[in-house]
Amino acid sequence: MTAQTLILYALACVAIAATPGPTMLLALSNGMLGGMRRAAWGIAGACLGSATVIAVVALGLGSLLAASHWLFEGLRVAGVLYLAWLGLRMWRAPTPDLRTALARTPQDDAQRGLALLRSLAVALSNPKAVFFFAAFLPQFVDVRQSQVAQYALLGGIFIGIDLLLMLAYAGAGTQAVRWMSQRSLRWLNRGCGAGMWLLAGVLALGRRPGT
Repeated sequence: MTAQTLILYALACVAIAATPGPTMLLALSNGMLGGMRRAAWGIAGACLGSATVIAVVALGLGSLLAASHWLFEGLRVAGVLYLAWLGLRMWRAPTPDLRTALARTPQDDAQRGLALLRSLAVALSNPKAVFFFAAFLPQFVDVRQSQVAQYALLGGIFIGIDLLLMLAYAGAGTQAVRWMSQRSLRWLNRGCGAGMWLLAGVLALGRRPGT
């Protein structure tokens, strides 16, 4: 791949990753409720999920999902229910307090583990992500060269850009706790929950590509 191709790909990745999605909303919410420590674990889960999906596409397993109606529908229903549940959790979450958000508590380890698992589950339960990467990544792959190495490079670039943007969202969440009123924080977290419901609705109404 040429430098021009990689630059074009990186710009496309920035445009795609900057669009608020479930992992971005989770990073923002985790930053508000648990500070950067909890958010970092959630971001790690999201990156692990993206890496898994990209590996699935690189191995050609995306075509299996495209060919199986029941597999696609089962994964989509699971994703819709999970996003709706996360939205409810965010809507009902207590208003973050600066002292509790920044202080270490005995429950920190458990909450960080949950943040990682939630983000990982979001990344893995969206069949649209598999179709997206299956359609997007091959446009930048030179079939005359080693495709495994190219997918690894393209996947690493996307995950790196996504990581930086999620850190920015999480940082915005931690700053919101410092500067916003309790009422505003409560509605910001509810806004994240409503965003999850909206994404769940989009996933529920979407159709399998090619149908």
